[in-house]
Amino acid sequence: MATPNPPLDGDQVLTAMADAMSALHERYYHRPPSSAQCRLMGDDLLACVLGGVYTEVEKTLIELERVRLVHDNRNAFQSAMEGRFVSLVERLSGRSVTQFVSTHNVGPDLEIELFFLGDALPAAPDRATTRSGRS
Repeated sequence: MATPNPPLDGDQVLTAMADAMSALHERYYHRPPSSAQCRLMGDDLLACVLGGVYTEVEKTLIELERVRLVHDNRNAFQSAMEGRFVSLVERLSGRSVTQFVSTHNVGPDLEIELFFLGDALPAAPDRATTRSGRS
């Protein structure tokens, strides 16, 4: 999941974010979501909606009316992953994330990640310049 050095903007950041969120989902759940879309709402809210997120095990638990187990497991995992999600958004957008909200829904099968964006982050120093000591 390579990310560019300069922050992206416009449709580029939205496409990169949807691709990155799909890649994270595939890495940790061993399958990609069936859909992934990200939208900037206003100037400071990035919304990512993933569809078809549940695994076969989770679908079975839902069918057996064990939705609470699925919710608890997903909530715990999303909480543990917060730092990785936030870091990804900050790296791609070049803006700080002031708040992260994650939720999911059984019917329809959706996961929603909301990132409240803050100010632009300071530019990272050029690694080549830093190593050689030249500017």
